[in-house]
Amino acid sequence: MLITILFLKAKEVDYLCKKNRMNKAITFKVFMIRPVQFRYNEQTAKDNAFQIETSQSDEEKQSEAAQEFDGLVNELRSHGVDVLVIKDHSRSDTPDSVFPNNWISTHHTGEVIIYPMFAENRRKEVRQDIVDLLLEKYDYDEVLDWTTFTSVNQYLEGTGSLVLDRTSKIAYACISERTNLELAKNWCSVMDYELVSFSAVDKEGLPIYHTNVMMNIGEHVAVVCLDSIANEDERNKVEKYLRFSDKEIVEISFDQAEQFAGNMLQLATDKGKSLLVMSKAAFSSLTEVQKNQLSEYSELVVASIPTIEKNGGGSVRCMIAELF
Repeated sequence: MLITILFLKAKEVDYLCKKNRMNKAITFKVFMIRPVQFRYNEQTAKDNAFQIETSQSDEEKQSEAAQEFDGLVNELRSHGVDVLVIKDHSRSDTPDSVFPNNWISTHHTGEVIIYPMFAENRRKEVRQDIVDLLLEKYDYDEVLDWTTFTSVNQYLEGTGSLVLDRTSKIAYACISERTNLELAKNWCSVMDYELVSFSAVDKEGLPIYHTNVMMNIGEHVAVVCLDSIANEDERNKVEKYLRFSDKEIVEISFDQAEQFAGNMLQLATDKGKSLLVMSKAAFSSLTEVQKNQLSEYSELVVASIPTIEKNGGGSVRCMIAELF
């Protein structure tokens, strides 16, 4: 009888550990920045091949982007996600403010991290009032400000540069002008993560600017464009780490990555149900087999954001900053 009781307690402890680890990896609380001056950003277009300027006027782009933003917020809230909406201000030129995950991240260990941005006008997105609000509202106890690295031309753009497997504490980083290898190493040292770095290109052979447009990692599934990792050793390393951390790999093509199928994000409802959020373009690019694979683990949540995707060169994941 004693052995049975001890065995049951051990199973309970293991369950609680796994449950606690999952809760640290997936959240139902996020914040998003409602744009007030969204447009095509010439400064970021230099190395973002995903950006395509439309023929709309800047006023039309802003109007459409605001509607798309509101649609995504409503979709998330209707699925039980707690969304804190913060309006951008119009005091400075911040056309990409709708993508806050590049300049800030939060962590269950209590840190808020502020990142050094490559484009000068994107550095204006960093707002102390937002940091102060998060510190007050969610009781974070430490701010790590890395923005000074811009003075030595070193950049690391948040969870655009670092795709985090928070469950296994592995950070995947596609090294580019916006993702400095030494900064990525330092980040992993400070946050106690293991770094898996590599180079990646699009189908034209151009460097991919952010890791999160070619891969997404959830609790059980990794969506990744392995073909974009040209170096065979690096590709095998990424695949090995994904399988070692017990992820089912859903491999996407170059064409699907161009439709932002790599730019998904796993969230949870306030009841703990798993959600996988993506754009309509990303969803439409998936095969039925891929949709079925993803649906085994999460409910698929889809929002239409074509103006933001085309002119901004980013998608749903870029618009959402998780709050842990």
